[in-house]
Amino acid sequence: MATTTTCVATQQQPAAEAKAARFFQDEIVIGRSREEAAVASEKTVVAEYSAKTNGVVPETVTSEIPTTAENAVNHSDGAAVDSPVAADDAHVSVNGVKNDSPSTDSQPNGTAVADQPQVNGHSADSPVDSVDRLCVASTQQVLLLHAPKEKYTLVTDHAVPSIIHDREVLIKISAIGLNPIDWKAPAFNFGIPGLPWIFGRDLAGTVIQTSANSRLKVGDVVLVPSTDYRDIRKAAFQEYAIATDYNAARIPAKTSIHAGASLGVAFVAAALALGISFGLDFGNCEKVPGPDLLRILRGLDPKEIPEDVRDECLSSVSDSERVKPGEWVAIWGASTTTGYIALQLAKLCGLKVICVADIARHGARLLDAGADLLVDRYDTTRAVEIVRGVTQGRLRFGVDMVGRETATILQQALFASEHDGPAAHLIGLTGMPKEKDARIRYHAVPIKIFHSSPAVGESMVTWVERLLETNSLTLPEVIIRREGGLADVNDALELLRDGSVGGKRIVIDMGAQN
Repeated sequence: MATTTTCVATQQQPAAEAKAARFFQDEIVIGRSREEAAVASEKTVVAEYSAKTNGVVPETVTSEIPTTAENAVNHSDGAAVDSPVAADDAHVSVNGVKNDSPSTDSQPNGTAVADQPQVNGHSADSPVDSVDRLCVASTQQVLLLHAPKEKYTLVTDHAVPSIIHDREVLIKISAIGLNPIDWKAPAFNFGIPGLPWIFGRDLAGTVIQTSANSRLKVGDVVLVPSTDYRDIRKAAFQEYAIATDYNAARIPAKTSIHAGASLGVAFVAAALALGISFGLDFGNCEKVPGPDLLRILRGLDPKEIPEDVRDECLSSVSDSERVKPGEWVAIWGASTTTGYIALQLAKLCGLKVICVADIARHGARLLDAGADLLVDRYDTTRAVEIVRGVTQGRLRFGVDMVGRETATILQQALFASEHDGPAAHLIGLTGMPKEKDARIRYHAVPIKIFHSSPAVGESMVTWVERLLETNSLTLPEVIIRREGGLADVNDALELLRDGSVGGKRIVIDMGAQN
């Protein structure tokens, strides 16, 4: 379906302009390589502009351009999310951005958002770099949640979100990765900042606008873990979304955009769990050294760290207790997407990893990813005995990806002594034991720090860019839903809810949206 779009020309040569604009041509289809499609669409754009302007791109061009984003050939489980919404987080500005001032329809300078003059869908004084924006529709299709326990509703005339801060970019979404939180939040009425609301935590697409000081460029193909769920502009269940450049990672040409859409939130949860809660220094990764997240955090002014995650970020583990190469870590639910990524990050940094999962179903894949010990999850008593036996009762680090019941079981496998050696640490991504052991330290992963600290966020996305470029990560297996676009999300979430796609990620292809 063709959509009338407004294309604001860049102050560049036509070939460079075409390179950026080519992502909006309906040339990239399943089965055709990104390179082939790019060449074809670049020729189309150059010819069109040259014919109309003798090689000079006009300042504003309005044309019927298919807005189908890239459909190049190519997670579901256990990805951690931020805590349920506090009462004071229910106030959202007109643009969907949380505003702590008494008047929620005003910017910090007191100017009412609704009254700001608009230029091409942006406030006249917004930080959008006019030299770097192209082909932006004024309205879009989105999925809205109108009430808890309801399904999402497709809306066809919702405003395209606007850039309002430095380092933000606008993305044309090509693929959406589905997560359990996408159905759990409406079903159990948590994590809902307001109503109606747009959800979705994993997306991949093409940068079509940038702002001042952005490290990204128009035309970059990126994956975005949308952890900042209180900012409605950043949600995945829409055709266009805002992201900060320090929360978006470039996807290399050899990595499919669908696989990219499956990675984001799981990578963030796994990296923060290991890097902050356990203190793993990713600089120990010899192949692709990564950040020391604890060192970055301890170099910040504590006031820059949100108060509700400050203790976890700064006091989660002492230097003497940080996990080190050669130590054991157990992952209960290792076949989940987050568990699978955590396994790989741990092995890259020299840890020994025990994977508890359905071994008959997922054992081969976990072995290929580097697991040192496989333990079947069905006999939990025996599982605890095996873990304690292999580690000689001195396992200090455990991560549960499943829930309160399994976190309670994993707790029994951990080293617990009041006098002999450092403390054990347990992360429960989706639930903690009801009865806790005073000798064990418990951790909730501080997901919020990824989007609230540019230093942390950028260190993580630039690392994942290098990991992808060097083929250092094996991405989750994806199930691509190619028909229906946003209209297919409700049905796809039912598959996720009934557990029939365990170990795989459902990804919605947005090509059918256009």
